[in-house]
Amino acid sequence: MQRSALLLACYLANIAAISVTVPAYAHHSHANVTEEAIVLSGTVQEFEWTNPHSWVTLEVVNEETGEPEDWLLEARAPAQLLRRGWRRDSLKPGDVVSVTLRPLRSGGPGGLVRLVTFPDGSELQDEQRPPDR
Repeated sequence: MQRSALLLACYLANIAAISVTVPAYAHHSHANVTEEAIVLSGTVQEFEWTNPHSWVTLEVVNEETGEPEDWLLEARAPAQLLRRGWRRDSLKPGDVVSVTLRPLRSGGPGGLVRLVTFPDGSELQDEQRPPDR
């Protein structure tokens, strides 16, 4: 009977060790953005090609005040963007683009990138499903 108890204890210890060492899939939801997409046109200020998310800072003219404001837009990780045709230099400061995005529910200047459209009509998609237009 002691051997059974020892085996059970070892088994449980192994399970505990595995559950602690296996990395958890920890990711936030996108509950902070709306489902409805909007389109903003502006000038790229910065494109951060970084993990776990890439970021686009887009200067947009505020329709109410007429003043420029920076929108911080979250994109996917570089590995995911690469599979969709993006490159580290896809967006450069000074590029004028239109961005289809899901804006923040709070109404703040930010959101989740769905599609980037260049003046020549070329596009970079960021979502697996085609964006609503």
